[in-house]
Amino acid sequence: MHPDRTSSTRFPVPVDAALRAAGWQPGRWDIKQAEIWADTLRDHASPAGHRHAVFPAAIEAWAEFGGLHLAPTGPGRQVAPARLHLDPLHGLHMARTLGDLGRALDADVCPLGTETDNGSLLAIDSAGRAYALDHTGDWYLGQDIDQALAALVSGIEPVRLTAG
Repeated sequence: MHPDRTSSTRFPVPVDAALRAAGWQPGRWDIKQAEIWADTLRDHASPAGHRHAVFPAAIEAWAEFGGLHLAPTGPGRQVAPARLHLDPLHGLHMARTLGDLGRALDADVCPLGTETDNGSLLAIDSAGRAYALDHTGDWYLGQDIDQALAALVSGIEPVRLTAG
């Protein structure tokens, strides 16, 4: 947890600005929408029977950031800043892929949203760590949603996950 969830220093200035431009503010908490997403994901099964894991870290991330469209401007530090849509239903049909990643990480994994420019699926695990999955591989974004958003919006290159 963060020492002061309402502090204006929670995020770097450009990240805070992108979040606020998208409609976020300290204390934002839409638990009703988060529960709707949780129910939708829990109720979905792939044709082969794969199901989504839903857990508190995901619900908390959706309650605070769900529904936001982030469109950061300016150059990124190492890569272009990511345009994001934080809606877990972007991963509705990815239960098997997320389940496979979860087995590799020894943690449940649930969708967070998508990078709208490249289609990378954003995901969170039961410990709150964040990831991006795309056609080139699986990427570690940070130990929590704050670190992941800061990395994505700031254009910090993610770390590629490797087997073992």
